[in-house]
Amino acid sequence: MTDTTTRRRQMADAAITTLARAGMRGLTHRAVDQTADLPEGSCSYYFRTRQALLQATVERLVEVDTADLAARPAILGQSADPTEIAEAAAGVIRYWTTSAGERMRARYELMLEAGRRPELQAALDRARDHYHRLAENTLAAAGATDPATQAPLFIACLDGLVFRHLTGADRLPTSPETLNQTLLDLLHGFTRRPGSET
Repeated sequence: MTDTTTRRRQMADAAITTLARAGMRGLTHRAVDQTADLPEGSCSYYFRTRQALLQATVERLVEVDTADLAARPAILGQSADPTEIAEAAAGVIRYWTTSAGERMRARYELMLEAGRRPELQAALDRARDHYHRLAENTLAAAGATDPATQAPLFIACLDGLVFRHLTGADRLPTSPETLNQTLLDLLHGFTRRPGSET
C-alpha cells in the first residue's frame, strides 16, 4: 500500500468520524484535518472538492462495512436453525449499536445525502446489494416462504432497530434474551406458510 493510499484512507476514516460527531454540515476539509490531527490543508490536498471527499468517504465506509460483516459469525447465510440465526442477528445489532455505532451514524448521514446526490448512490447500492444477498441466503436457509421479497423487509427491521436506538427514539431491550426472541419471532413470521398456525 502506497503512502498516498494510506493517507487517503486515513482522511476517509477521519471523515467518517467527523460525520458521526458533527453531521453533514460539520463535514469540512478543515474539520477532517483536525479529526485526523494533520496540518491544515492536508485534506484539501488529497480531495480537492467536497464531492471528492464525500465520494471517498462513501467508498471507505462501504469497504469497512463489507469487510466487517464478512468477519461476523458465519451462521448468517448458512445455518438453517432460526434460533441460531436470531442470536447471530442480535449479535450484529448489538455490535452496530456499540463498537460500530459511530460508523452507523455516519452511514445514515451519507444515506440521506445520497438521496440528494445520485453520484454517491452507486457506491451505497453496491453495499446494499451485498446485504440483500446475505439476507436472502439467510432467510432461504431458515426456510422463508419468499426470501427474495422478504430480504429487504428483514434488513429494514434490523436497520430500524439500530437507527431508533442510536437516535434515542427506542432503546434496544436490555435483556439479550428479549432481543433474541424478538428476532426469532420475526423469522418465524417469514417462514410461516399460509394457513399454518405455527
